[in-house]
Amino acid sequence: FHVMELDGENVLHITGKYYGCVFTKESYGNYHLKLKYKFGEDKFEPRLNKAYDSGLLYHSRGECGIDGWLTWMQSHELQVIEGGTMDGNPGDYWPIAGNHADIRSEGRTFGTFGRYKYIPEADFNTIGANGTSGVCAVSGDYGSPHGEWTEVELICFEDKAIHIVNGTVVLVLENSAWWDGEKDIPLTEGQIQLQSEAAEVYYKDVM
Repeated sequence: FHVMELDGENVLHITGKYYGCVFTKESYGNYHLKLKYKFGEDKFEPRLNKAYDSGLLYHSRGECGIDGWLTWMQSHELQVIEGGTMDGNPGDYWPIAGNHADIRSEGRTFGTFGRYKYIPEADFNTIGANGTSGVCAVSGDYGSPHGEWTEVELICFEDKAIHIVNGTVVLVLENSAWWDGEKDIPLTEGQIQLQSEAAEVYYKDVM
């Protein structure tokens, strides 16, 4: 992770060579976060044959390294990814290490792994319930082409969050919570992480 000048602007450059994260020292709740990202050219194992990937992790808590990759904090993920692939699209929701939320969606569950699609008119499904894995996909690819900047916004208010990609609301979650091994605990704030996940990526205009 380092800050560099790119096209006359200061940007955060994440090489992606190692799995990791940069995160805020403070915990945040009730906020509107806006940033822009674009991917570089480098990819690394174990994602050489997969889409360029990173992530905006929010409502993060605890120590780094409690997820399946032994890298990140318990958190919600707004997916930052090269869209239009089988790996997903920008704005997808992933629960990490016990966080979960209710999302209006349709889909089905494979064992403990649920794969759903956000549909505003659908009933609620709990994604990541009781510490299980899952993902809720957005309805389509609203990201910019490779090499161009994509703007992402995250609006968090109490136990709700809105994912916005290039001005389009792509997902809304409610009843944000985390699983302590025995019960759900409401989750309305936390630290913010940006992932290094085997792909070169640039971030700028973080507000």
